[in-house]
Amino acid sequence: MRISGQDCERGTFSHRHAHVFYQDRDGHYCPISDTIHNSESEGRQFIASSSHLSEYAVLGFEYGYAQTLPNTLTIWEAQFGDFANGAQIMIDQFIASGESKWNVHQGLVMLLPHGYDGAGPEHSSCRVERYLQLSDSPDTPHSGKVKQDIYEECNMQIINATTSAQIFHAFRRQLLRPFRKPLIVVAPKKMLKLREASSELKDFAVNTSFQRIISDKSVDNSKVKKVIFCSG
Repeated sequence: MRISGQDCERGTFSHRHAHVFYQDRDGHYCPISDTIHNSESEGRQFIASSSHLSEYAVLGFEYGYAQTLPNTLTIWEAQFGDFANGAQIMIDQFIASGESKWNVHQGLVMLLPHGYDGAGPEHSSCRVERYLQLSDSPDTPHSGKVKQDIYEECNMQIINATTSAQIFHAFRRQLLRPFRKPLIVVAPKKMLKLREASSELKDFAVNTSFQRIISDKSVDNSKVKKVIFCSG
């Protein structure tokens, strides 16, 4: 697993401590990497790399990394502000359309903080509508096709994950699938420390998976005719 981006080692909003820096000497301690090395996962590693402020170049590098090493979970995390805007050419020309133009398959994950929940546009690196417009996902499933076939036809995936279990399953299926697709994760900042966004251990257990829609328990699903997604 590899994650890069500005401040991704400590988490832009202090939600991650991938690297804990020593106070009395140079260097750092990486808890996740140390846990992997002490397990039976031979040859596997976790890399967190804080990148410089050149989003166009960095995202282009990660795009190539994901293409070259398809069995690595490659993640690029944008900070708040206009960081994703600086890489928009890379998103338009390569990530959204690379498979159609050159038959290039890659499963790059983009974590984009979403600030349209009260913090204002300067706190958002994800204009949700922009990515939805870049997607060629069919509006309705084709008759006679299984769900996986439908995913294979799309140029990329866009999710608004609202629980930690959803994030876990979304990352896990990126590598378990027999194909690779870019994954855009809309990540509202207010959910980082929101208790309702946490998950129980049973949500990570065997026979659990990513849910396309989490049903509202207060609603009778048999009476639902239309589901409307809102953001901001």
